[in-house]
Amino acid sequence: MKLMAELTEEVKYLIEEKEGKKQFYIEGIFMQGDIENRNGRVYPVSVLEKEVQRYNEQYIQKNRAYGELGHPSGPSINLERVSHMFKSLKREGNNFIGRAKIMDTPYGNIVKNLMQEGACLGVSSRGLGSMRENANGIMEVQSDFFLATAGDIVADPSAPDAFVQGIMEGVEWVWDNGIIKARQLEQYKQQIEEGAKRGRTEEASIKVFEQFFRDLSKS
Repeated sequence: MKLMAELTEEVKYLIEEKEGKKQFYIEGIFMQGDIENRNGRVYPVSVLEKEVQRYNEQYIQKNRAYGELGHPSGPSINLERVSHMFKSLKREGNNFIGRAKIMDTPYGNIVKNLMQEGACLGVSSRGLGSMRENANGIMEVQSDFFLATAGDIVADPSAPDAFVQGIMEGVEWVWDNGIIKARQLEQYKQQIEEGAKRGRTEEASIKVFEQFFRDLSKS
């Protein structure tokens, strides 16, 4: 089974006041069925509907449907990174509309501050499943799909694109202790080009963007 993360940019910020205290929510389209997404995958509505029903029953209704701040590398929920809890997730046509409350956790408070400052954030669903090429040549997610979370909060969706543009133009990225070597830049560029050949430019770009920050943290 493959770990799959799908980015959406349709999420709205909501700030409500209850008994003098502000409550923060994100709301919008978290998943879409029967349409090819930016990663070149399609999720049949029937597959999503079945899995969303399980997710509702086992997680949302039991107040354990969490999401994280950042892009985890695996399917498990890291409780120390939890920033929000899903309150609802329902189908409307081919879309699945969700609503999540930002929690009073360390990472949740970071999200609240970003929201108040007008930061541009994206949301990425995360799950496991197998894929098979359909009659139209598109990779289709199969019935074994398992939803780990309806959405993690991630950085500005345009950030990977800007980063990748710099890599492809040969920009040197500098940090306090040195620079990324030309050989490392070439490796990033090669990964992006290989992804483009397979029709997976967006997916490869995001992976390179995340790898860059992992490399940066090791410096």
